[in-house]
Amino acid sequence: MREIVHVQIGQCGNGIGAKFWEVIADEHGLTPDGNFQGESDLQSQRLNVYFVEGADKRYVPRAILVDLDPSSVNNVLSGAWGKMFKPDNVATGKAGTGNNWAKGYYTEGAELISVALDLIRTEAEACDLIQGIQLVHSLGGGSGGGMSALLMTKLKEEYPETIIKSYCVIPHSSMPTVVVEPYNAILTLVKAIDCNDQTFCVDNRAMHHICTNVLKLTTPTFTDTNRIISNYMSGITTCFRFPGQLNTDLRKLLVNLVPFPRLHFFIPGYAPLYSRSAAPYVKLDVAELTKQLFHANSMFVYCDPTRAKFLTVAVIFRGRMSTKYVDEQMLNIRSKNSPHFIEWIPNNIQTAICDIPPRGINMSGSMISNSTAIQKPVKRLMSAFDDMLKKRAYLHWYTNEGMDESEFNESYSTMYDLLFEYQQHQEAVAETSIVDESTEYEE
Repeated sequence: MREIVHVQIGQCGNGIGAKFWEVIADEHGLTPDGNFQGESDLQSQRLNVYFVEGADKRYVPRAILVDLDPSSVNNVLSGAWGKMFKPDNVATGKAGTGNNWAKGYYTEGAELISVALDLIRTEAEACDLIQGIQLVHSLGGGSGGGMSALLMTKLKEEYPETIIKSYCVIPHSSMPTVVVEPYNAILTLVKAIDCNDQTFCVDNRAMHHICTNVLKLTTPTFTDTNRIISNYMSGITTCFRFPGQLNTDLRKLLVNLVPFPRLHFFIPGYAPLYSRSAAPYVKLDVAELTKQLFHANSMFVYCDPTRAKFLTVAVIFRGRMSTKYVDEQMLNIRSKNSPHFIEWIPNNIQTAICDIPPRGINMSGSMISNSTAIQKPVKRLMSAFDDMLKKRAYLHWYTNEGMDESEFNESYSTMYDLLFEYQQHQEAVAETSIVDESTEYEE
């Protein structure tokens, strides 16, 4: 079985991770104690991808919970689904990082990293054939940023052939929680360029926009945003977990979505998203899902996709539907929006279909887009990063932990090169034009 090892890091990572396990355990018919009470054999057929079968037919998540501040992990373990997790698969420090990236990467995190790696190694070695390692974390925190960056680096050294993918939350200046977020985020993104194979970016502002303007929630909470992100994570992993008409896996996604090795920062999208009051007026079909998925309101990064270009796109549908109709809709969206797709990569939309719908609805769609629109949130972070760096603000907190000032300048330069690469491919045009001529073959 093609297994995946899951690692959730920091307060944000543990919050999203806990909700993710709740969603997929429910889909597989597992109780909060890990006992299977499903209605169909399909629910248990590929449980091994994310779960380990323990004693008494009890299923345990293949998850490692990491944080330098033990409070977030304790919250998960004391929650309604906390009994499902293996208590030994926890790596926590005694005190937090105080949102200091250098503490997570150089000092406090460096002391805890061997414990986390041992736990990951134990889970990876127990797999028959490991498919990948997925991390869930924020970019702006000390643990979520600093320790995640260190973990990515170590994992790439130890598992060079295994796919490392990250679900990371990007901070936004209009919703700041920590003043040094731009430093932490850029320093982490730089490490992700070389140490990550797939990076799924989630923007705080986009999630707030979806909750308030699309779902029409008056007082959205982190529980609401975590559930949307978890539904998306469940959607794109559905083909690994259930049989379907058109299947995909991490390797197929990687090959189709990443045309250049450094350009692996994806913008997620999820449908259906609508308010409860609008639900009776929406006819849910493939056409509606496709329309929503390619709209900015369904994307998890606050950007305008019409001012950028899609390099590649993958869409995973869930529910009973015709493959022919799905192909027609993809062709339709590609031809209608041809200026927003790179012309020199033909057929750059990959599709997969899983027959098992999510709980409560007949069908859903999850989109992974490799778009040049990712430049916008990164530019915003770089601008804030540069403004503080010019004044050398807050640098002493980082240098006190043994970090060199030159690393800040190098990180800025590396991110600038990445943005330039995205822009270069956005402006590139097809250089050859092949005329389709009928060829006569000799008998």
